[in-house]
Amino acid sequence: MFESLFQSFEDTADAAHGAARIEALRVELARLGLAGFLVPRADRQQNEYVPPSEERLAWLTGFTGSAGLAAVFQDRVALFVDGRYTLQVRDQVDLSLITPVPLAATSPEKWLEQNLSAGQKLGYDPWLHTPGQIARFEAAAKAAGAELLAVEPNPIDAIWSDKPAPPQGRVNRHPLRLAGEPASQKLARIAKALGKADALLVSDPHAVAWAFNIRGKDVAHTPLPLCFALIPKDTPPSENLPRLYIEPAKLDDETRAYLSGLATLAEPQSLEADLVALGHDKARILFDAATVPVKLTKALQEAGGTADIAQDPIALMKARKNQAELEGARRAQLRDAIAIVRFLHWFDNEAPKGNLTEIDAAQALETFRRKSRKLKDVSFPTISAAGPNSAIPHYRVTNSSNRKIGKGIFLVDSGAQYEDGTTDITRTLAVGKPSAEMRDRYTRVLKGNIAISRALFPKGTSGAQIDALARNALWQAGLDFDHGTGHGVGAYLSVHEGPQRIAKTGMVSLEPGMIISNEPGYYKAGDYGIRIENLVCVEPRKVKGGERDMLGFEIMTLVPIDTRLIAPKLLDADERRWFNAYHAHVRRALWPYVEGDVRKWLKNATKPVGK
Repeated sequence: MFESLFQSFEDTADAAHGAARIEALRVELARLGLAGFLVPRADRQQNEYVPPSEERLAWLTGFTGSAGLAAVFQDRVALFVDGRYTLQVRDQVDLSLITPVPLAATSPEKWLEQNLSAGQKLGYDPWLHTPGQIARFEAAAKAAGAELLAVEPNPIDAIWSDKPAPPQGRVNRHPLRLAGEPASQKLARIAKALGKADALLVSDPHAVAWAFNIRGKDVAHTPLPLCFALIPKDTPPSENLPRLYIEPAKLDDETRAYLSGLATLAEPQSLEADLVALGHDKARILFDAATVPVKLTKALQEAGGTADIAQDPIALMKARKNQAELEGARRAQLRDAIAIVRFLHWFDNEAPKGNLTEIDAAQALETFRRKSRKLKDVSFPTISAAGPNSAIPHYRVTNSSNRKIGKGIFLVDSGAQYEDGTTDITRTLAVGKPSAEMRDRYTRVLKGNIAISRALFPKGTSGAQIDALARNALWQAGLDFDHGTGHGVGAYLSVHEGPQRIAKTGMVSLEPGMIISNEPGYYKAGDYGIRIENLVCVEPRKVKGGERDMLGFEIMTLVPIDTRLIAPKLLDADERRWFNAYHAHVRRALWPYVEGDVRKWLKNATKPVGK
């Protein structure tokens, strides 16, 4: 029996309560003397996945996307969303109350400048916005003659009567054999990287987890412990230990003893007071621009300290995987591939019968992964998309949207969390005979994937500089896709890890040890979508006679790419050679672990593609 233990298909969006909840918020705002209030989809650390207690935007509006911002006024509500959610938001909210605003058309700050009136006061929760966000909103309010005010406690919490309790997930030590470096050495490296700063406030829980070699259970799909840390600059450890701000209930005796050897353990509530004390001492503290709440930077500054707001140096350290992490990732990829080829064999047998639904496929895939007995979670809710749903890049199947898988295209984008690695893979599958247009578009997407896979580039090259390789074949036909080509992936951490990415905006240099996705696509709205995704790892390459240090990619994903959708004439000889070599490599890697009909399926799925 197939089932899902790590994802739900319930329709959590509920626009029916929107009117009453928005009206209750308006009453509260009037009591506070506020003309409006900003409601972001965010927690105190800007996480992609947030605990139920932090889902204020979803509770208020019904919108469940992973990014968004509502501006709630007495006479209007604007909900800003990016391109991933322009369709979803209209299905989830009461459009008579809420106006969706695509970010591509209007930024929140521009909208606020145009809609605020002189003398009005606009509130925000200082724990839920970064300094950069607030600087932009303050400038917009000032331009309109209005005022931006920090408001505590959050007025939504005053009207959310059944608000869930904050998470208290148990924290575990991440084994050294998988981490590859003791936490004490990581902390020493961090301390040496602080430049003029007296300390680093670590607000990104992924960075805390990596630095201290711990994992947690506070949010879905990513093993995060929600906590903060303060790491002082390079001083003798006996003089100035790091401070870890974490709820005591999350620690058992063994983990508490381990962490006590690395840091002074403190209650999260004491962080603000500690920053005020540092401010009184005129300390200079480095804050992560992407995740720190403006509440904390202002606490330091108003007490007399200096806030250096920049990129957390841990981000690059974490992105460059060490040998143990890479070996773990390879084991995770092999384990995942075995499960996926068993799923693909099952799917090819069942889909033509016409009885499968998107939920059936998602449940089956998770079940095949769980059979390894190593699965900790899915790394994100499976995108199981048939027909027109596959044209929505970030589609999430629910009980109400669930479609039968009919003839045409089925796209499945999924990932797993294993203790030794995080996976992410997309395959686009033919059900029945694909059209000539589908094969053309699919092959152009494949050409983009191959171009990234084969790329050689000098040290110092950024993701932006190679992004066009993934798009060129589509551009030649007047086509493109609107998402990035690739995102970083963590080591039993976030499936979406920065700062590295392959995208027009990916300005960080690609370095050896970085794991990144390679996922060009094509989407024909209302009809079908295509995406082919492998994970790759940046590695050094020797070029005979070359004069520069060169880099390329190790292909980590070990799963066949559907050949039934390929138009062979669109592939040149070098592309066919690479593709057939990849499939031969996949077949050799998986052959010892499958048998019977699955082995026959694998052999057929990896047959060489001719002209």
